[in-house]
Amino acid sequence: MFKNADYIAHRREKDGEIHWLSHHLEEVSRLTGEFASKVELKEQGELIGLLHDIGKASHEFEQYIKSAIGLINPDEDDYVDAAGLKGKVDHSTAGAQLVNRELFSKGKEANFVAQVLALCIASHHSGLIDCISPDGKDTFSKRMVKEREKSHIDEVFGKLSDEAKAYIMNRLQSTEILQNLIDKLKGLKTAHDSQETCAFKFGLLVRFLYSCLIDADRLDTADFEEPALRKLRHYGDYEDWKILIDRLNKKLEDFDSKGINAIRQKVSQACYDFAVRPKGLYQLTVPTGGGKTFASLRFALHHADKYQMDRIIYVLPFTTIIDQNADEIRKVLEEKDKKGKFLNRIVLEHHSNLMPDKETTKQKMLSENWDAPIVLTTNVQVLEALFGSGTQGTRRMHQLANAVIIFDEVQTLPVKCVQLFNTAVNFLVNNCGSTVVLCTATQPLLDKIEPKSRALPITVEQQMIPNTRQLFDDLKRVEVKDKTKVGGWSNDEIKALAGQKVVESGSVLVVVNTKTSAHEIYLQCKQIDNIETYHLSTNMCPAHRMEVLNQVKACLLDKRPVICVSTQLIEAGVDISFGSVIRFLAGLDSIAQAAGRCNRHRERLTPGEVLIINPAEENINRIEDIRIGKEKTERLLSEFKDNPARLGNNIKSPEAMEQYYKYYFYQRAKEMNYPVTAASPVGREDNLFNLLSVNSLSVEEHKRIKGKYPAIPLRQAFMTAAKSFQAIESITRGIIVPYEKEGKDLIAKLCSVQELEKQYKLIRRAQRYSVNVFPDVLKRLQDQAVHEVQKGSGILYLNEQYYSDEFGLSEMPVKDMGFLMVDKGGVHGKRKQS
Repeated sequence: MFKNADYIAHRREKDGEIHWLSHHLEEVSRLTGEFASKVELKEQGELIGLLHDIGKASHEFEQYIKSAIGLINPDEDDYVDAAGLKGKVDHSTAGAQLVNRELFSKGKEANFVAQVLALCIASHHSGLIDCISPDGKDTFSKRMVKEREKSHIDEVFGKLSDEAKAYIMNRLQSTEILQNLIDKLKGLKTAHDSQETCAFKFGLLVRFLYSCLIDADRLDTADFEEPALRKLRHYGDYEDWKILIDRLNKKLEDFDSKGINAIRQKVSQACYDFAVRPKGLYQLTVPTGGGKTFASLRFALHHADKYQMDRIIYVLPFTTIIDQNADEIRKVLEEKDKKGKFLNRIVLEHHSNLMPDKETTKQKMLSENWDAPIVLTTNVQVLEALFGSGTQGTRRMHQLANAVIIFDEVQTLPVKCVQLFNTAVNFLVNNCGSTVVLCTATQPLLDKIEPKSRALPITVEQQMIPNTRQLFDDLKRVEVKDKTKVGGWSNDEIKALAGQKVVESGSVLVVVNTKTSAHEIYLQCKQIDNIETYHLSTNMCPAHRMEVLNQVKACLLDKRPVICVSTQLIEAGVDISFGSVIRFLAGLDSIAQAAGRCNRHRERLTPGEVLIINPAEENINRIEDIRIGKEKTERLLSEFKDNPARLGNNIKSPEAMEQYYKYYFYQRAKEMNYPVTAASPVGREDNLFNLLSVNSLSVEEHKRIKGKYPAIPLRQAFMTAAKSFQAIESITRGIIVPYEKEGKDLIAKLCSVQELEKQYKLIRRAQRYSVNVFPDVLKRLQDQAVHEVQKGSGILYLNEQYYSDEFGLSEMPVKDMGFLMVDKGGVHGKRKQS
């Protein structure tokens, strides 16, 4: 690729082997093109892959890297202070300038193409840069006119062989490559799109191409640094869908068709029949307990097989459901080795950020990129892939193309993300060849928001279950009773109510709104004599929560009296059935989900009881989603008392749920574009939809300063918006916890193992032994309780003193305090003897 010599892209630390630049550029070009071909942009992907690191051929970079790896001695003239120059030697601008120089002067449409390609190349280390920053600066153009001596564009282009120069110039001058991307950009706009929505989609396409480049770059580097890791990756070479369908069919044959299972079989059959429909956007509305996990899997496998799609992605709100669903799917679809352990070639769980936002080379090698046929992940991880900062999440975005994406319990989507989410879904369905299924018992009105250009187009034909009203009637298994009262229920009264109901029904689930409430009510209830009492919250790692759930299920199976106190994590999709449920007042969607844990399999002759109570001692003032949901539910409960027929004579009917969402969405309509304040990285009041589309306030600031509007077609503030984006109030960080022998062994191995391929396997296993914590909690823990497994790894683990076998992660030491009560059944619950 180069005239007289090759240049260094990377050097392998363990043996000093050189990763030659020409090999790296060619392989990244191949991979980027392969990934981008999913949206018919293979040639464009190949081009940005070939040019992304071309600046490493400069003399300045050669001096830097040779000094860094010891090929130039400190006493030689060419030696430079590599440590001081780290991150400061520009090798990403040259390729971007080359693209921009050749295309920008060829007319308005070519300018678009130039900017799309140049943005990807220029941003491949930092995250997508701002085009126009909030202070009105044209950051993109400034980068494109950077002094040639500093970007080294002429120097590195001069070092290319004649064949390489001709190849690159032919690509840049190709009218087909130019027109193909122009057509793709034009194809993003629909008849209903506003200028803002169209610009937002342009930005999504840029991020998609960027994702292809980032993943290709990271993969090729990782495969060089640690060749053994390559054997652990699939690279899209998966088991045939028909084989997986056969395995599922064998499982389905085992189900009986009596009672409630007959209804579940009808749901499953409807999903199977729907699988032949074209790729698109669909809704699967099934009451809780309707068997939607296997029904949706049946649809997904057959649909993926018919249209030769790359993967199935389950997107879930809580890690509890991931654990349960992954286990169920794994038992059906995975093969086992000779020792009886799952080979884990099919199902990938990914729900914790065990890597820091800013990754080292080693951390990039170990990062997860969703290379599996069936991926189970969270809302947060998918939203981060679409809108988050840095490169860790962004590299996964391209895996959302040509995929069946099932958003399970879609009602848990953060309200502020609604417009971003809807537009991204439309982009994935209409422009990336994906099928999206919105799956829940309580469908939010994502098709009814304003402006219409940011709503989801959903018609009756897109409903996978034709008569959902009848299905809700057929699956009615509980009576919901409003037990709210003036002044609210004290903790002592809640304890007494739980004790009464466990005597009457044999088992009680108490669902609260905060971890503090879960802790306090659990401590109250565990004082009740001769009742096994359990606690669940997100302070416990997934393996811990699964163990608790298994112990609760054992109590239920043996008909031993049991109380379980949980945060809302138990509501969405957890397959468990109690005699009665006490639900703290919250959104009607949450109450309906809690009701799905009562008499779930219609095992009782009479309907189960779901009691709505208003706690006097729970503080939800700072939890806006729950607080507003509670207010709207109170309004609806009052209306239901006055006229139950208007709401289908059932407070959790589809009619009642639609009315609840109308009230809820109306109050929060102005929040759905993701507002930001002056305290955000934006530095003023704005919203992310604007920043990621026309960026009007920044553009006006540019005009005020320069006296004219920017000349560039794309004006988004990508980096500022990404830094301001948080799918939840604060992005959490995963910490591996020493839960039981497996958790402790994982930590010990991660602290000692040097081989990256072993670390890669361990990190995947560690997902189940991790707890996600907010930055403020992490900061408080870091001095005493949290440590790196190895220096510079960025992977954190918790000191054993700070993990309670009763409550999970604690900010105070718990192991020395006689805090736990251990009985023969384990350390998670307790049976107090009278």
